[in-house]
Amino acid sequence: MKKVIVLLITHMMVAAMGFAGGIYILPVLIDAPAPTQETMATAKTQSEYEGEFVKSLKDSDFLHWGEGRVLVGQQQIALEGKLAPGPDYKLYLSTKFIETEAEFLKNKSEMVQVADIKTFTNFVVPVPSTVDVSSYSTVIIWCEAFSQFITAASYK
Repeated sequence: MKKVIVLLITHMMVAAMGFAGGIYILPVLIDAPAPTQETMATAKTQSEYEGEFVKSLKDSDFLHWGEGRVLVGQQQIALEGKLAPGPDYKLYLSTKFIETEAEFLKNKSEMVQVADIKTFTNFVVPVPSTVDVSSYSTVIIWCEAFSQFITAASYK
């Protein structure tokens, strides 16, 4: 009986680790192709503002982070850098700098969701014509599926 309990516990632990690993690895496997150098160059020339994602924010950790230069223009927002892989990332704009889950949830109703993030090394996403980036000051990456803060950058 003791052997059965030990086997059951160890098999459940392996299954849990496999599930957790799958959640982390699956987005990497289905990661969209990074934008071309030409697309990134266009984003640079069309950007009006710049910011920086850094790993040292309050709610960033070894699984939830971003680093690199954020380029913000009226037609598109781009990242020259990397994000920690994960599912269901969304890009939001905010009038306030946010660096924790609690702050994000408290201020979410005042933010605008701009786009889904489908790649983790560089990205370029279109800005809807109804959004005026000059009315905001901060780019935030948020994992909608797990309500997890990833990173943020002030751009003005």
